[in-house]
This record gives sequence, C-alpha cells and structure tokens, in this order.
Amino acid sequence: MRCPACAHLDDKVVDSRQSDDGDAIRRRRECLACGARFTTFERLELVPLMVLKRSGDRVPFEQAKITEGIAAAAKGRPIEEDVIEQAAASIAEELRLLGPELTSEQVGFAVLEHLREIDHVAYMRFASVYKGFDDAADFQREITLLTKATEPKRHDSRA
Repeated sequence: MRCPACAHLDDKVVDSRQSDDGDAIRRRRECLACGARFTTFERLELVPLMVLKRSGDRVPFEQAKITEGIAAAAKGRPIEEDVIEQAAASIAEELRLLGPELTSEQVGFAVLEHLREIDHVAYMRFASVYKGFDDAADFQREITLLTKATEPKRHDSRA
C-alpha cells in the first residue's frame, strides 16, 4: 500500500478490526519511511454475474428485475412485500452458485420454482409471460403440470 503522505511502499499494520457489520476489514497502517498513519479497508469483490439473453446479448444480472417480475406476477395477491424481497434474494443467491454466466432461461426457471411455492396464481401469471402462452390450451397444460408437481406424494402401504 502506498503511503498517502510520502508515497513510500513499505508499511506495517498497527490495528485490524471488522467494519460494516463484518463486510469489510478496517486496517490502521503506519508508513515505515515517514511514520504517517493511515486507514485502509478491505472488501470482498464479487464477480459480476452476467445473463445471456435469448437474443445473444450479455447483460449484467440485476436482482431488482427479479423483484419487479415477482411483484408484477403477485399484483393483487395476498403476498407480503418482504416475501417477494426474500424470494428475489434467495433466487439471486442460488443463481450465483451456478457460475459467473447464466442464461435467461435459468433465471426464469428459478423464478418459476420459487413462485410455485409462494402462490399458484402468481406462478401462472409469470409462466404465461415467461413461456409466451398463446391460447387457453397453454394455460391448461401448465395447470396440469403445476398440480402434478405440488400434489402430495402418496405412499402405497400395500406391499
């Protein structure tokens, strides 16, 4: 680290402690040449997550778009805003584990999976736009898939 007083490159760390609720480390340093003291902060640098769109464009991932999409699908439904925020954060966390680049299909599928657990009407609204439904048969097919995926599994006790 270059000293802000004399531009010398050698220093020693005098004190280290967590800062910003553990998101950063604050270090007090002392220049070995002039004795000036200064503070530095270390933060984790996240690799930007990119989304490959159907058009071939690559755009930065934005959690706010997930939140907006879920909120639009849930409009008028009895879903708390914090549930929407938590779902968006959970989806973003899951997607980051997939790597630095993902497809818009992966994003849409992750949203659908969470909406399936939150609200079936919001799920159908999102699916109709995401999957580009053209007629009532598309809705019927998706409702059939939704009910099969969410009905409880029956255990046959006859053996």
